[in-house]
Amino acid sequence: MSTESRVAIVTGAAQGIGAATAERLAQDGHAVAVVDLKEDNCADTVARITKAGGNALAVGADVSDSDAVEQAVARVADVLGPPTILVNNAGVTRDNLLFKMTEVDWDTVMGVHLRGSFLMSKAAQAHMTAAKWGRIVNLSSTSALGNRGQANYSAAKAGLQGFTKTLAIELGKFGITVNAIAPGFIATEMTKATAERVGVAWEDYKKGAAAQIPVARVGAPEDIANAVSFFTGDAAGFVSGQVLYVAGGPKA
Repeated sequence: MSTESRVAIVTGAAQGIGAATAERLAQDGHAVAVVDLKEDNCADTVARITKAGGNALAVGADVSDSDAVEQAVARVADVLGPPTILVNNAGVTRDNLLFKMTEVDWDTVMGVHLRGSFLMSKAAQAHMTAAKWGRIVNLSSTSALGNRGQANYSAAKAGLQGFTKTLAIELGKFGITVNAIAPGFIATEMTKATAERVGVAWEDYKKGAAAQIPVARVGAPEDIANAVSFFTGDAAGFVSGQVLYVAGGPKA
């Protein structure tokens, strides 16, 4: 639990890991901007936070669009206050083998994951440096280690790790820590869609994944939200530039 209430932004927070993270940060006492491509998509997450007594704001923004990002962060600052916590979670997949992958597939994934994290971090850090305190958490993936059919996604997630370490060096003197979380198999709508794409029943897909994980289960969005809660709290003030694999076992 953080010792002080702050304003947090979570991108891709309409569902899955982002929604669980937004709700967890609200439980930690923070006001939370729930950001997704369409503002209406954020309604359920905001409703759950407010029903539990928290403070949340729905914001629609394409994180790969610089103007949209500037407007979104400005709105958060005006309504909730200067944001000093940022979780770059927004993501998409356009999986395919290299010889089938189109330039649009490549650019779309890079735009959301890498360009989006760059633009959001650049906009939010101005408020963090002014406050002399900040927390940025980037969502990488075990796919950063390489995964068949995900050249674009793997490259983007690996890039986020380098991005994380560089920002940690640049922003540390302003009281800002920057870390990354690399989830393994997490049961979300995105992974369910992958199961459908490859023609495997969802329950069988999860069982197959769990059989390969040392703790013998697949992850839940809350497992990632718990790690975000640690990285964004005061207790993690001496932890920066790190990549934490939350995958139910060792990764290297």
